Amino acid sequence: MFEAMNDVPWSSLHHAYGTAEDVPDQLRSLSSDDPEVRRKARHDSYGNIFHQGTRYEASVAAVPFLLELLGDPSTPERAELLELLVALAIGYDESWLPAGFPVADHREAAAAGAALLAAGGGGWDHIDTLGPDDQNRLQACVDLRVYDAVGEGVPLFVGLLEDDDAAVRRMAACALGWFPERAGESAAALVWSVIDADESVAATAALSLGLIGAGQPPTTEPTGAGPGGAAVPAAGAFAGEALAAAFGGTRELVRGAAAVGLARLHGLEARPEVVDALLRLSAAGAGSEVPFYDGNLSGYASLSLRLVLPDDSDVAFSSLLDRIASVSGVEALPVVAEALRRAFGTGPVAKETPFGELTERQQRLVRALAHSPETWQLAGGSFGNFSLMVSGYGLPYSADRMRDYAEVAKMP
Repeated sequence: MFEAMNDVPWSSLHHAYGTAEDVPDQLRSLSSDDPEVRRKARHDSYGNIFHQGTRYEASVAAVPFLLELLGDPSTPERAELLELLVALAIGYDESWLPAGFPVADHREAAAAGAALLAAGGGGWDHIDTLGPDDQNRLQACVDLRVYDAVGEGVPLFVGLLEDDDAAVRRMAACALGWFPERAGESAAALVWSVIDADESVAATAALSLGLIGAGQPPTTEPTGAGPGGAAVPAAGAFAGEALAAAFGGTRELVRGAAAVGLARLHGLEARPEVVDALLRLSAAGAGSEVPFYDGNLSGYASLSLRLVLPDDSDVAFSSLLDRIASVSGVEALPVVAEALRRAFGTGPVAKETPFGELTERQQRLVRALAHSPETWQLAGGSFGNFSLMVSGYGLPYSADRMRDYAEVAKMP
C-alpha cells in the first residue's frame, strides 16, 4: 500500500513540530491491528499535520496515503480516517457553516502564495522570516493544496456511500458536502443516500446536498446514474426536489436536515413551512449522529436562520432569545453568536456604553444573557470562548457583570 512512501522527501517537509520524518510511521500505524496504536497514530496526526486547524507541507504529502488507507476495505476505523481527511480539507466546519466552503475565495487568496513559492520567496523552512501578509499568503496556498489533495478522493467517497458500515457512509456523505466544484460527481449518489435506511446517513446526505446544490447551474443534463442505470439530472436541477421530498417524509431527523438544506438552496425565498421547521429545530436542542457541527443540528439550524429570515426579523430574534436560557457550553455558541450578530449589526458598541444607550434589541439580549448564568458555562465552569465572543461586542465578559450592567437585581 505504501510503495511510494519512501519517495517522499519527508525530512525536507515541515509540520507543527518541525521536519516530518515521523509521519510515515504514523501513517503505517493507522492500519495496525492494535486499537491503541491506531488511536495514538490518529492523535499524533491531528497534532502535527493538523495542529489546531493549521495545515502544512507534510499535510499535503500525507493525504494520498490516507486516501490509500481509506480505499482498502481491510483498514480498520475508516470513518475516523474520513473525519481526519475532512478536517485536513477545510479545518473546523463551524468556520464555514451555514454557507458552505467558499472555494473561489480560497483559490483567489492562494494565488499570491503560489506566486511567492514560485519566486522562491517563501517556504515553511523559513516562514518565520516572512512578514504577516506573506505568511498568510503562504498558508492560504498550502491550505488549498491540502483541500485539492483531499478532493481527489471524491470518487472514492462516492463509492463509500454504499459501504456496509453506516459510520463510513455517514462520513463519506459529510465529506462530499465540502466539494461543490465536484457536485457533478457526487450529487446523484447523494440523492440516493437521502433515502438511506440509516436515518443519520440520510440526514447527512441531505445537508451535503444542500451545500453542493446551491449555486449549481439548473441544467437538466445527466450527472450520473442511480440504481438500475437510470439517469439523474445535475445538482442544480434536482437538489431542491430531492430535499423537498425528504422534507415531506416522516423521519424527523431527515426532515430537519432537509429544512437546513432547503434554507441553503432557497435563502429568503424558502417556503414558510421550511422557515417554521428551522425555528422549531433551533429551539429543540436536538443532538444527533450527523457529523456537521459536531452533531448539533439545532445549532446548525440557528445559524441557518440568517439564510431565510432578514436581519431585522423579530421572529428570528425572539426565537434565539427564547433558546438562550436552555443552552450552555458549545451549544450556546451558535445561538448567542447569531443573536449578537442580529442585535449588533453595525458592529460592537464602545466599552462602558450605558445600558440605556443600547438599542431596544440590544437591551433585550443583554437581559436574556444576564438572566442565564448557566449559558456562560462549560461543564459547570467558566467558558472563555463564550466570554470572549460576548465581550467582543463591547459587553461585560461574565454573567455577574452582565447582571450588574443590566441592573437586573433592581428590576421588579
